[in-house]
Amino acid sequence: MTEVVEIVEVGARDGLQNEPGFFPTEKKLQLLNRAMDAGVKRLEVASFVHPKLVPQMADAEAVVAGLPVRNDVTYIGLVLNKRGLFRALETRDDKGHGIDEAGAVAVASDGFGQKNQGMTSAESITVTSEIVKLAKQEGISAQVTISTAFGCPFDGEVDTDHVIDMVKALTQCEPREIAIADTIGVGVPHVVTEIIERAVEVAGPIPIRAHFHNTRNTGIANAWAAYQAGARVLDASLGGLGGCPFAPNATGNIATEDLLYMLSRSNIDTGINLDQMIATAQWLEQEMNKKLPTALAHAGNFPK
Repeated sequence: MTEVVEIVEVGARDGLQNEPGFFPTEKKLQLLNRAMDAGVKRLEVASFVHPKLVPQMADAEAVVAGLPVRNDVTYIGLVLNKRGLFRALETRDDKGHGIDEAGAVAVASDGFGQKNQGMTSAESITVTSEIVKLAKQEGISAQVTISTAFGCPFDGEVDTDHVIDMVKALTQCEPREIAIADTIGVGVPHVVTEIIERAVEVAGPIPIRAHFHNTRNTGIANAWAAYQAGARVLDASLGGLGGCPFAPNATGNIATEDLLYMLSRSNIDTGINLDQMIATAQWLEQEMNKKLPTALAHAGNFPK
């Protein structure tokens, strides 16, 4: 293995947030622990949003409280505003247990920003920058995701120059990294290449992460394009779960096990055991009592 890519497992947050009903807290903890047992070192574990807006995340504090103390693992909590950040900070105790990293979100389109966070794109940059600064002052890491970077369900096309201007603006608050997200799965590889290459250039020492949904079956190809363009951190969700309550017809993230297979067969190291992740995706499918979008959980690893 000559190259290394870090995987951020988002199944327990982005994967589950749009699922009907309620996936029990103990099952969420099993999902997270299974991923950690397989070698995942960074995980989105919860979203600190109003439970009426995202009922699946109503147990955010209970999930964090049930997580093991792991000095080698980073627990990420999504926060959309300062109130969410304060909730995330309150999960921490004097022994360091709790949320380790705040995941803030800036929005590349006004339409989605108003629906998702009640603010324009420009306002989201200001709020996100304040969240990052405050989180770091309180002693935890903070990163930013630019959502709808490839297209908006309400405004349509998103200007690439605007996304790059957002990257420039967000570097000023010095987040751990900046993620470029295809929230509704409309991106294609050649556009991914352009945006990621330009983002890597303007971000300087701040790493660029990439987040893709597979709504139009381009997610894995986009992940490969992002890797080739310089992204060395990729988001994925076990089983291919995912979707957004505020984005019509947005379906799942790229499946973690599918991404791991592509990277492993391409001699790229992630430090994650693929067979264990396939088994976890199969377990998750049984727990949810429905067929999930994952390919590897159905086709199996190769060679056996």
